[in-house]
Order: sequence, then structure tokens, then C-alpha cells
Amino acid sequence: MYDPRQWRKSSYSSTTGANCVEVGQAPGTMLVRDTQHRHLGSLAFGAGEWRSFVDGLKRGELV
Repeated sequence: MYDPRQWRKSSYSSTTGANCVEVGQAPGTMLVRDTQHRHLGSLAFGAGEWRSFVDGLKRGELV
């Protein structure tokens, strides 16, 4: 699987490193992984799926 060179930690993740989620971008795909368990890989979402997810968060539908 494509491994992006730079992952971004969620702004909602704790500063201690617990309960952190990171996102990375591959061509046409957004990747999500658990910071504490990077060795387990990541989940991949297509661009449309990711946009729907983000839009739902912005509207407060997925909290």
C-alpha cells in the first residue's frame, strides 16, 4: 500500500499521544491510522467518501 511521506495528526487528538488519529493522502485517496498502532496499517477512503465525511462533520451530523 502507498505510504504517504507525511501524516497529519488530528487537531482533536490529545497532546500526550493517547487517542490520536492521523490522516495521510495518497493519489485520490485519504488514509486514516491510529497513531499508537501504526504497524496495523490504515483505512483508505475515496475522495467522495472523505468529502461526505468531512461535510457531515461540519454540519454536526457525525459527532
